[in-house]
Amino acid sequence: MQTLLPEPVRRLAAWCVVVLLVVGVGAVGVWLCVTFKTAVTPVLLALLGTALLGPLYRRLLLMKVQRSLAAGLTCAAVVAVVGGVTYIVVKALIDTGDQIIASLKQAATDVAKYFGAAGTSLDDMASNAKELLGKFGGTAASGVLSGLSVVGEVIAMAVLALLLVFFFLRDSGRAMAALRSLSPGDSADVVEAMAHRAFTAIEGFMRGTTIIAFIDALCITVGLLILGVPGAVGLGALVFVGAYIPYLGAFLSGAVAVLVALADRGFAIALWALGVVLAVQVLEGHILQPVIQSRTVQMHPAVVMLAITAGASVAGIIGMLLAVPLTAAAFGILAELRSRYTSPASQGPRGAP
Repeated sequence: MQTLLPEPVRRLAAWCVVVLLVVGVGAVGVWLCVTFKTAVTPVLLALLGTALLGPLYRRLLLMKVQRSLAAGLTCAAVVAVVGGVTYIVVKALIDTGDQIIASLKQAATDVAKYFGAAGTSLDDMASNAKELLGKFGGTAASGVLSGLSVVGEVIAMAVLALLLVFFFLRDSGRAMAALRSLSPGDSADVVEAMAHRAFTAIEGFMRGTTIIAFIDALCITVGLLILGVPGAVGLGALVFVGAYIPYLGAFLSGAVAVLVALADRGFAIALWALGVVLAVQVLEGHILQPVIQSRTVQMHPAVVMLAITAGASVAGIIGMLLAVPLTAAAFGILAELRSRYTSPASQGPRGAP
């Protein structure tokens, strides 16, 4: 039977239909996640926590600890660790926060002096700030109430995520059995393999990122202490937290450290601080990332940056945090599908590059 369109055009049309279908399903999924973000965010955070705490839970099971007790002890351990780290970070920021703020204020004063001729002197900035405060002061109460509601929402999501971590750890076997039972036809093995590959990618990302964040924060803290930069411990804590947002978080936390060094210790010490930050980034990019994460998460930096940008546009800071591990899970699923459905002839002979 003859057709009006040649074979290449029909293939292109078929691929366009597939791409449009995939994009449409993805757009609907993103819309649903944004609409129900209060419920979706704790689930995604719980998945990250489960991936990070999985090795401890499995070790407890190997020690013949009952499943519910092992999950409870794991959650108690994460509460203790997160509480201890939060206490150390908050205490460091309280002890050194005044120094950091004073240094940043001094830097702002210096910048204002340089631009004083253009009508942006410090006095003009102060008067403009007073005018703005007087103009918008009526909305302060509503801003405080909205801030309190946001804090309450974050606390509620954190508690819900912790409870979900407990159930995800304890009932992981049941969840996999339910997933197999819901799989259509003979696809149960494929679906299980895809889920396992996706979770392994998330687990590798979380474990590797935590190790890298600790090493980065330790090296930068030691460097800033040697240089005598005020608030070195607090800045190191900021580096640790920012490391969970690849590239962008390290850039922002490193920029804050250099600005504090510039304002408090001068141009020469700021250059040394910049050298410390760049050296740590080189160590991360050329040694830590290839050694720690290359076996589990293999994504080009451009893909990571695009994922972070998309996550920020969809869900802000939470989206930036979740974008990379979810992208790693998607890459894991694609890798599993490619390994199962790619013919040996298209893969080339064994040993070929």
